[in-house]
Amino acid sequence: MGETVGYRVTGDVALLTIGNPPVNALAHAVRAGLATGLERAGDDPEVRAIVICAKGRTFPAGADITEFGKPSQAPNLPTVCAMIDMCEKPVVAALHGTPRGGGVELALACHARVASAATTIGLPEVKLGLLPGAGGTQRVPRLIGAKAALDLILSGDPMTAKQALAAGLIDAVSDKEPVKDAVDLALRMADGEVPRKDLQDSPYLADPQSWLAAVAERRASLSGSPLKAPKRIVDCIEVGALMPLEAGMKFERAAFEDLVKSDQSAALRHVFFAERTAIKQPQLAGATPRTIRQIGIVGAGLMGAGITVACLDAGYNVTLVERDIDTLEAGVERIIDIYDRAVDKGRMKADARDQRIARLSGHTDPGAMADADLIVEAVVEDARTKEGVFRTLGRIAKPGAILATNTSYLDIRPLAAASGRPEDVIGLHFFSPAHVMPLLEIIPTDDSAKDVQATAFALARQLRKIGVRSGMTDGFIGNRVNSAYRQAAEFMLEDGASVVEIDTAMRDFGFPMGPFEVSDLAGLDIAWARRQRLAATRNPSARYVAIPDRLCELGRLGRKVGRGWYTYPRGARSGQVDPEVTAIIAEERVFQGIEPQKFSREDIQQQCLAAMVNEGAKLLDEGVARCPSDIDVVMIHGFAYPRWRGGPMQTADAEGLFKIKRDLERLAREEPLFWTPSPRFDELVKNGLGFASLNPK
Repeated sequence: MGETVGYRVTGDVALLTIGNPPVNALAHAVRAGLATGLERAGDDPEVRAIVICAKGRTFPAGADITEFGKPSQAPNLPTVCAMIDMCEKPVVAALHGTPRGGGVELALACHARVASAATTIGLPEVKLGLLPGAGGTQRVPRLIGAKAALDLILSGDPMTAKQALAAGLIDAVSDKEPVKDAVDLALRMADGEVPRKDLQDSPYLADPQSWLAAVAERRASLSGSPLKAPKRIVDCIEVGALMPLEAGMKFERAAFEDLVKSDQSAALRHVFFAERTAIKQPQLAGATPRTIRQIGIVGAGLMGAGITVACLDAGYNVTLVERDIDTLEAGVERIIDIYDRAVDKGRMKADARDQRIARLSGHTDPGAMADADLIVEAVVEDARTKEGVFRTLGRIAKPGAILATNTSYLDIRPLAAASGRPEDVIGLHFFSPAHVMPLLEIIPTDDSAKDVQATAFALARQLRKIGVRSGMTDGFIGNRVNSAYRQAAEFMLEDGASVVEIDTAMRDFGFPMGPFEVSDLAGLDIAWARRQRLAATRNPSARYVAIPDRLCELGRLGRKVGRGWYTYPRGARSGQVDPEVTAIIAEERVFQGIEPQKFSREDIQQQCLAAMVNEGAKLLDEGVARCPSDIDVVMIHGFAYPRWRGGPMQTADAEGLFKIKRDLERLAREEPLFWTPSPRFDELVKNGLGFASLNPK
């Protein structure tokens, strides 16, 4: 037997101990080792019972997902689980750590389960576009009922050992030694003191009406979802009430194999790895992050308040500075309101709120941040204003303090120069609302010290955000790609599509909101200010759609003023089409000499996708983005690109780069400055490769 599964007999019990660090994934060697150990223990007359356990930090945290989509190597996990299920000797699982997915299914196949008190148990396959494929959809509802099983498997979220015991998913919680307690339970089962559970005789099967009612309720709730896996999970759990266990297992496995081959699962698995790739920065190997305990934040507006809350939630002490007492008090009130609403909604205890607020101090004197280890500037998006702030910070901050800007677009290098200590300066681009959005773009300059960069990534982890490195460019990764998306939408608007048609098409694509709905929510003045800033350097030959400018000139700045691309009567969250906007669009078409054309939903989606992908390719060409998967992570977590599509670069691979390139070439005949494909397309298409080939292995 390989080293991945140890075999030892203690008394009358065979211990099969999995050792496949770091998380004991159920790779082929582990499965083969378990199968060999089960056969050996079954054939040994001295062995009366078997315990499966694991070394290291956890019982298996799932399958080895790098094997998904590849030819299966025997034995597969269902085969191992079937061997356990059919074993004449009792088999008990001793759980600890964070068993997930296939590890939980392995435990479910055992005749009993003991978990340490700190264990959490989950079946997260749905988050990868999959379903439990080794009996999970059949065994779980027989153990805890269909409704609870649907909740567990469809959410993909873990439950504690205490919750699992109460539900009936495990048989005992061990306060100290789960392996010892599992051995004791296994021997009592061998002696007949504790009977095996017969899943064919589950009490939940005696009430098929309740079982099928739970299935019908969840199926109805998923009727409008584009996701495949949740619907197949519901089908499998329904089959559990209608078929014997063995037939249900076969149905489940066929559904699993279908999903593994689906574009959705491929995309979701891509995102799983992309998120982990983003935070790996090999060029920072050996750099020790600086210690951060006290954080200063300059600016108490919406963004500054959100950053403050994110830092307080992570356990930091925060000094908030504003230019005057009225603005400061308004910012502090905004922060308190965020916490009060969290308490009112039951997401936070009142004492937790009070503890956080106690770590906040507000000042109008920048000198109050003299002891801060990190200072984040979050003032108005104006280069001159920010340079003034950094001159002050360079003077008052202690040696070794990191100075960060939250700019969304601006070149950080002049700010670093203004500070007089450029090695301590870095960009930390939070997304609004900063205490909610999980993305943090990290933008070093050529002068940023390595330990400053390492600290930024460590801070992202502490804030429970995904840090993505970006090079220097106007808008960094996210706003560059998003601007191209918005431009493509505005071109189609001027060419004949309506605001509603474009928003509806992109919601159908999977975005929660269309581009004009997002613009209304964020405020049209943000993009307007950027267009004004770039006006002097804009290529006069480039196409420019003036419709948004005209709306801003009329004071139509979005939902916050009750009218933007849509009108929002009495503060309504849903907008209504406004004839004034329709008239402005028509006037601009006439002024530009444009004969309106029809756009199908597919036309709109393809042009928006092509714009995003081409801009992403340009970011790779320029070295702004390290790899395509970083672009995907930014667009998913910063701009709500549908996760199940994997991000624009992954979607391009799924659609085919030749098709995207052909679309770009067709569009470039009319607008070459915007649509001409990046040379990257020729390189990849010629070699039969996709963007995935450019991602770190």
